[in-house]
Amino acid sequence: MKQEDILRGAMDDCFLQLYPAQQLERQRERYAQLQNRFAEYFGEGDVSFFSAPGRTEVGGNHTDHNHGKVLAAAINLDAVAAACARNDLRIREKSEGHDLNAVDISSLEVVESEKGHSSALIRGVCDGFARRGYRVGGFDAAVASDVLSGSGLSSSAAYEVLIGTILNYLYNDGKVSAVEIAQIAQYAENVHFGKPCGLMDQMASSVGGFISIDFKNPPEPVIRKVDFDFATCGHALCIVDTGGSHNDLTEDYAAVRREMESVASAMEKRVLREVDPSDFYAQMGTLRGKVSDRALIRAMHFFCENERVDREADALSKDNFELFKNLVIESGYSSYMYNQNVFTPKAPLDQPVSLALALSAQILRGSGAWRVHGGGFAGTIQAFVPMELIQTYRERMESIFGAGTCMTLKIRPFGGIQVNNS
Repeated sequence: MKQEDILRGAMDDCFLQLYPAQQLERQRERYAQLQNRFAEYFGEGDVSFFSAPGRTEVGGNHTDHNHGKVLAAAINLDAVAAACARNDLRIREKSEGHDLNAVDISSLEVVESEKGHSSALIRGVCDGFARRGYRVGGFDAAVASDVLSGSGLSSSAAYEVLIGTILNYLYNDGKVSAVEIAQIAQYAENVHFGKPCGLMDQMASSVGGFISIDFKNPPEPVIRKVDFDFATCGHALCIVDTGGSHNDLTEDYAAVRREMESVASAMEKRVLREVDPSDFYAQMGTLRGKVSDRALIRAMHFFCENERVDREADALSKDNFELFKNLVIESGYSSYMYNQNVFTPKAPLDQPVSLALALSAQILRGSGAWRVHGGGFAGTIQAFVPMELIQTYRERMESIFGAGTCMTLKIRPFGGIQVNNS
């Protein structure tokens, strides 16, 4: 397809399935520019387009690491690629604003010097495909992403799923399932990249729409698509970047998991999912002498949040968006008061997330919903805002946190796809 065809609307039907209608012109220009950059980097070629979305966590805050349940959704911000197969085992990937990644996939062994770099993810995804008996091969790809790094919307998962989606369609006729691509992406990040992440981000990006995931048995998570058309609910999803730094928060994140597991261990279990909540509450008096008070409170968050995920998914599937919003608010208060991951105790006077939540409650009480987003301690909040309050909400948030910090998003029904054939 020629650039002028894209600009004249040849891909509009595809774009309207993935992006808000008001972004149509922007997406035409974005894809046309991507094709132009492919030609600049690699020469002319018969390119195909691919897309993988970022994701938002809707429910299940800090539950997955103790084998709990989560509710997540794909969003319209995505990583996109113009790609063309090669006749050798070389992959050349050039992301906008980054150096060229050149990876020889004749060897798929872990390369220690690649850890922490995008080339490790490319090799890791290829390794994951090969280990499952799928075909791999070389390709050239020009990549652009509007899933901002550090936004809590999982730019890394979108990138991993994008690489998997390219391999799926260029070499496997699209037969690799979305669930498998997510598992392969997690393998690449864990083993080749060197980051021990969970599976939620990759699964939400790969599957698309609203999904609930039960990690009771992590190697075989139970994924359920939640049938709900977000476009009909009269609300927008807003993510507010409060500007808090994620530097030096590793111990804060680790402490949540460690303390939850300390309660499980005191009850002779590995993780909280293996603990009967009624047994926990019955033994709380004796547990208090074995674990910290904060560990007990965080365990309470886990049990309530885990159960709340099912109620949120059920409310959506029954088109009861008012109940869903009330549950989102419950989730947010549980994270704030019980899980205590809204600000770091190392800097108690620095509370941008707390401030954003307090302002959201003031603006949206009785009409919308708000909660901390992602791992917490710094970063972003999530809000479901009635359409008539969008301008007010955005202006108020950006007057505090800066221009462009309030992103208005759409829940995307598709995960990783070949855009030409969507």
